[in-house]
Amino acid sequence: MYPWRVPKLWTETIEEHRRAVHDATLDTTAALVREHGLAAVTMSQIAAAAGIGRATLYKYFPDVEAILVAWHDRHIARHLRQLAEARDAATPAGRLEAVLEAFALIQHQHHDTELPVALLHRGEHVARARRQLQDLVSELLAEGAAAGSVRSDIAPGELAGYCLHALTAAGSLPSETAVRRLLAASGQARKNPIHRLCFPGTRRRSSCGTRRHHYLCNQLRRRLYDLFWNDYRQNR
Repeated sequence: MYPWRVPKLWTETIEEHRRAVHDATLDTTAALVREHGLAAVTMSQIAAAAGIGRATLYKYFPDVEAILVAWHDRHIARHLRQLAEARDAATPAGRLEAVLEAFALIQHQHHDTELPVALLHRGEHVARARRQLQDLVSELLAEGAAAGSVRSDIAPGELAGYCLHALTAAGSLPSETAVRRLLAASGQARKNPIHRLCFPGTRRRSSCGTRRHHYLCNQLRRRLYDLFWNDYRQNR
């Protein structure tokens, strides 16, 4: 029995009841997909597990994929709210660090709860969420560059991409202590030229195309892993 079944009695208002049906459907579907896999889950199973009729379910969603997209949208919206709250609760000088720390911890804490569904990683809804996240971090990096606390030789949008790409590694780290080591290593990259971390003794090219952008991201991520594991071996 799933804990998200819709109550038989209507809640105080029709809108609240609709929200309860919507949320119960999302949570029930996510649980079923984790347990049985996407291919094995049907609309009939979802309706039965959520405690609603099939006809009612189809009034809300046309198919299982639409439910999962809605689940993902809600999931991302919650994370963006967490990042905004971390930013607003910090001092002006500490807002960037607070947001990046919150992002890394979200990656670490929710890594095992993500649905293993390829469709959740493509589409306009995912691109929109990434843009919102990128814009949030870019704005804070621009503020840091203006204050002299963050390097200014790379555009904030590009540097935000490097930082976020590297911090997704937090999802595979064994503990929050390890995540904080990764954050410390990432901080070095924000304050020191990335090309010196990735390519010691070389100069950064004046322009960065898409292919070079992805190459630098991958090199930075590998370098951050090296920094983390070296520190881990020395301090364990």
